[in-house]
Amino acid sequence: MASAYARGAGGVTTRFKMAAVLTRGVCAFLLVLVGLGTTAAAEPPRRELVVFEASSLKEAFARLARRFEAENAGVGVVTNAAGSQELRAQIEHGAAPDVFAAADRKHMDALVAQDLVLSPARFACNEPVLIVRAGLAPTIKSFADLPRAERIVVGAPEVPIGSYTLQILGKSAGKLGADFPKRVEARIVSREPNVRQVLAKVVLGEADAAIVYRSDARAARGEVTVVEIPPALNVTAEYPIAALKAAPHPDLARRFIELVRSPAGASALHEAGFVPCARP
Repeated sequence: MASAYARGAGGVTTRFKMAAVLTRGVCAFLLVLVGLGTTAAAEPPRRELVVFEASSLKEAFARLARRFEAENAGVGVVTNAAGSQELRAQIEHGAAPDVFAAADRKHMDALVAQDLVLSPARFACNEPVLIVRAGLAPTIKSFADLPRAERIVVGAPEVPIGSYTLQILGKSAGKLGADFPKRVEARIVSREPNVRQVLAKVVLGEADAAIVYRSDARAARGEVTVVEIPPALNVTAEYPIAALKAAPHPDLARRFIELVRSPAGASALHEAGFVPCARP
């Protein structure tokens, strides 16, 4: 009996030991969960910097956005690329990005007049160029040959590239003949809401020639042929940037603008095809 009891007691002891081990395991697991919860609660919530950018800034700002995220833990950059006039309209109707970068002064100045942005600053310049379908390169060798294109696409007048195109055509009347602008106008088959859609028409073969920015032509290297516009006819596109007065994250907006205007920003813009600005 004593032997049986000893065996029985040993079994009970073993069960108690197993229960104790399980209890300690559960407690340890709960402590881990509590610890994880505490860590998660201690981590700051992820913040999003929203940047409204002119279409032609897409590649350069994508590069700068990645750098900004790497240098600012817990921050994501969300970009909205479109025509400057469209972005301006969105802001006027209540959109609240942190930063707005335009392809001309006109649309930025309109927001300044409404007290919607803070202290715009010029950060880049660009040059319009003529692009043609590769197959037409032997036919359109200079800007003066533009009327030979059967299908020309331009930006709408309210779009920065469209406004610059009108200025170029206006200048061309004095250099290439009074009828030159009309000959070009007669070949225009569409007027697009942003420069990337102008570019796409030529890349896709839906148009023979178009006027876009040098940076856009670089983005389509190998798909179009670039024809320079004579300096006497050309214009310089100036790009201003500003934080919104109602920016959800004014500190991040300030830091992003500083990056854009820094040597690193200038390098990214130069690589994308932007040109140095003349001194004010």
